[in-house]
Amino acid sequence: MKTAAAAWLFFLTASVGHAEIVSEYTDFDADSGCGVHRMADEGDGDWADLACGGYRGYPVLLSYTDLRETIFYGFPPEGELPRQPGFHPFNHAGPRIEWRIDRQERSETPFAAIHRWFVAAGGEGRSDTEILVVSKVAGLADRAGCFVGYVMASGNPGANVEAREMADANARDFACGTDAPEYSDSAIRDLVSQ
Repeated sequence: MKTAAAAWLFFLTASVGHAEIVSEYTDFDADSGCGVHRMADEGDGDWADLACGGYRGYPVLLSYTDLRETIFYGFPPEGELPRQPGFHPFNHAGPRIEWRIDRQERSETPFAAIHRWFVAAGGEGRSDTEILVVSKVAGLADRAGCFVGYVMASGNPGANVEAREMADANARDFACGTDAPEYSDSAIRDLVSQ
């Protein structure tokens, strides 16, 4: 009996030892790397919904309206594209996405996306405020994705590490629609549409 228990404990320890969390990166270019899902007709404003390539088949869905963007990472629920709160000042997403990956011995599952945003928060002639947005990636089974938290990147040399820690601690178990996003700086809260 002790031998069987020891063998089982060894198996569990060995299995856990092969799991790790890693980062992978993909380029993001809404102008050339996306297909149009829907867009405004002439005279119907300036908006579009785009489907873009992400990490190994996980899509990146961009909604654009009036110089403001919001993004859904992963597989959306059936039907209408989910609408997420974005930044209310003019903004755009950066050219690179960091995916936090749960790497097991035979599988890789992205559970969070970290994306740098440029927000025109300071008025004309001032530099954009840079914010790292941490998002839960929607898998095929649950199709639940949303913004998990925000890290101030402007003037913060540790922002990337802070965003990874936020993603690893919160994204997998985050209940979209119920749990409140985390803000590393209270000034960010004023920039997010509720």
